[in-house]
Amino acid sequence: MSIADEPLYPIAVLIDELKNDDIQLRLNSIRKLSTIARALGEERTRRELIPFLGENNDDDDEVLLAMAEELGVFVPFVGGVEHAHVLLPPLETLCTVEETCVRDKAVESLCRIGSQMRESDLVEYFIPLVKRLAAGEWFTARVSSCGLFHIAYPSAPEMSKTELRSIYNLLCQDDMPMVRRSAASNLGKFAATVEYTHLKADTMSIFEDLTKDDQDSVRLLAVEGCAALGKLLEPQDCVAHILPVIVNFSQDKSWRVRYMVANQLYELCEAVGPEPTRTELVPAYVRLLRDNEAEVRIAAAGKVTKFCRILNPDLSIQHILPCVKELSSDSSQHVRSALASVIMGMAPVLGKDATIEQLLPIFLSLLKDEFPDVRLNIISKLDQVNQVIGIDLLSQSLLPAIVELAEDRHWRVRLAIIEYIPLLASQLGVGFFDDKLGALCMQWLQDKVHSIREAAANNLKRLAEEFGPEWAMQHIIPQVLDMISNPHYLYRMTILQSISLLAPVMGPEITCSKLLPVVITASKDRVPNIKFNVAKVLESIFPIVDQSVVENSIRPSLVELSEDPDVDVRFFSNQALQAIDHVMMSS
Repeated sequence: MSIADEPLYPIAVLIDELKNDDIQLRLNSIRKLSTIARALGEERTRRELIPFLGENNDDDDEVLLAMAEELGVFVPFVGGVEHAHVLLPPLETLCTVEETCVRDKAVESLCRIGSQMRESDLVEYFIPLVKRLAAGEWFTARVSSCGLFHIAYPSAPEMSKTELRSIYNLLCQDDMPMVRRSAASNLGKFAATVEYTHLKADTMSIFEDLTKDDQDSVRLLAVEGCAALGKLLEPQDCVAHILPVIVNFSQDKSWRVRYMVANQLYELCEAVGPEPTRTELVPAYVRLLRDNEAEVRIAAAGKVTKFCRILNPDLSIQHILPCVKELSSDSSQHVRSALASVIMGMAPVLGKDATIEQLLPIFLSLLKDEFPDVRLNIISKLDQVNQVIGIDLLSQSLLPAIVELAEDRHWRVRLAIIEYIPLLASQLGVGFFDDKLGALCMQWLQDKVHSIREAAANNLKRLAEEFGPEWAMQHIIPQVLDMISNPHYLYRMTILQSISLLAPVMGPEITCSKLLPVVITASKDRVPNIKFNVAKVLESIFPIVDQSVVENSIRPSLVELSEDPDVDVRFFSNQALQAIDHVMMSS
């Protein structure tokens, strides 16, 4: 190939690969578009590559998706912002394909390019593109157009703005539900660019039509529009236009719409303000908490704490707490789980007295729930209640239930309790901890589930850090070392892991006098798994102790293990010896 022909090479390769039967080759070719564009230069990219891509749109969805994504970042390769408009035709074609994810990516790329384009180019190229898509015969084009109005509108001349608003109005009344859905979901973005006078006059009438749509899939997207529009309107207009819609939606015949309201209610409350929330939205929220569909109750229960923060404590106690009590014994475990994940946050909102009188009994009933996720959600948020009622009351009322859960048959519940123990220990103090929870921490080291034993070893380390080496020497180390003679090798391995974790906390003196002899003895164990774990522990311990101890105790033990018949024991002991040698040489 001559040097003169060389620039033709990349486009020839691209064309060949894009026509290849192998989809992976076609995909790779699209992923290399930026490299090919660099090789071609800006002018040839505009003149040859982009038109070629515009024609090559009859391909697998995966290839088209990659193309839509690549074109979104292609502005620098076509010569910058002044030539960005050449990227619009291939993306316009991709906006009309059947596959939703390709269309969505093409719209996203068009928005990215449009936001960089000069105002004159937007008027000349982008706005006509939006109009063409909106007038498309096939519904896919009209669906895509809805996501582009918010880019086109701000730069449009006054005449075009009027036209764009009326086109959007027509899209909201389209015969195809998919188009109306797209118009409803993009209404908030479009409304944010519309002038306030037109927002009140035109956009609100469009919105009201969507809220009365006969398709529930359109109405539920209009719920999202409530929150978006509410933030754009003045408070009095918001109360006049948005509030009645929210109240109606909370009683909609479709549970999906009611679910959407329950999910968005906090944002809707922020939009209408505190006073209308108290008078109008509290009854609506109570209805959702008592909805006959479990999904709606789940969504509403998950927002109970956020909602109570908007209200004063008296209103929460009067209206919301009775519903919370009902939900705590709901027939659906998922409703109870959703409630358990947020109910602890109500304690700071309601204050100490109401928490003790009203919430503690609910916490206790949820802690004893038959469904493990419900119990887990309560355990993980106990600290929020402790801040309100104090540790004494918490320990009297909830600790017996926690001790019961520490022996729960579901291992994930036991695991959650273990992970909460260090926090509980720091709150309870050393004396209380020794009385009530000390024995449990040792018991978990011999649990049947490996994850529990592993967490128990980590727990001991964190407790030693919390209460100090002296406490650990008295309350942890003797019990741990006693267990090294357990007949089951898996439990002996957990003890070795515990020693490895405790040694850095305990310091060199206790490690040498108490922990190291036990590890050296374990190196004579008959089970290979124990022996190679000994090698690992010795490798982790040697930086803590003096060099004389390494030479007199650790190295001889590892040398002996390095001659073991088992291949894994030899491997890990040699690895430990190499680590020691490396440190010795560098020091």
